Amino acid sequence: MYDRLLVPTDGSGRANAALELASRVASPTTTIHVLVVPDGDHDGSSPDALDRTAREILADARATAAADVETVVTEEQYGDPRDRILEYIASVGIELVVMGAHGRREAEPVVLGRVTEGVVRHAPVPVLVVRASDDIQSRYPFDRVLVPTDGSEHARVAVERGVEIAAETGAAIHLLSVVNITRYGTDSETDALVDRLEEKAKCDLEAAAEGVAVDGVNVRTAVTVGTVAVEISTYAETEDIDLLVMGTHGRSDSDRELLGSITERVLRTAPAPVLTVRARETESS
Repeated sequence: MYDRLLVPTDGSGRANAALELASRVASPTTTIHVLVVPDGDHDGSSPDALDRTAREILADARATAAADVETVVTEEQYGDPRDRILEYIASVGIELVVMGAHGRREAEPVVLGRVTEGVVRHAPVPVLVVRASDDIQSRYPFDRVLVPTDGSEHARVAVERGVEIAAETGAAIHLLSVVNITRYGTDSETDALVDRLEEKAKCDLEAAAEGVAVDGVNVRTAVTVGTVAVEISTYAETEDIDLLVMGTHGRSDSDRELLGSITERVLRTAPAPVLTVRARETESS
């Protein structure tokens, strides 16, 4: 599936969960790159303890990944973690990044959370976000793949990637459209509008399902009404979804949600790993 995977790590439980899933997703011939970027600037005079810790993290990561792939490349860099990760993606030709949603238990969890969100927003390649928790699924091969769609170009690309993954793993693909009720009131006129939007969403999903069916993939469609991020996470939990595939940006108008902001909310609440994809810049709205 991929020739070059990148796993940024700080040795935390969530980062280790990302590395373990990356190792399962990779084929034996895949090269897994493991990158450690310690906090703070490095001017050549950092304490030996800091360097030793990074070396230990990389050694443990190498041992974990080497059980599943032939080639593991480890790298230690210094500076801003998000910038170093994005630079490494470009310099090595990384095809997929696998990251923990939060990585450091000793410091404020929001710090590495921001790094992950920064990479998701700016990486030119798909990013698979993994959170380590007893109530979060992390299984491979995937049996059930969920792709929420709002009709945007980025959602279309997510559907295409979801179909590819489903075909490769034999998974069923679930296409979900959510009619967002938070922007509307509760009077009878609004109820009629929501009904029309729901019917339109069903038609759009049927058209998408026809395209998926050509690839011989088992497809299910669903339309729900509610708050978009909540509905996506709830559906994923109810249907025991193994992987969510979402666009990182979306088009906002009367019929479409801004999928980018929804994706960031789902990253914090999804009961399974989330793969974020983006359309080419020339295709973006």
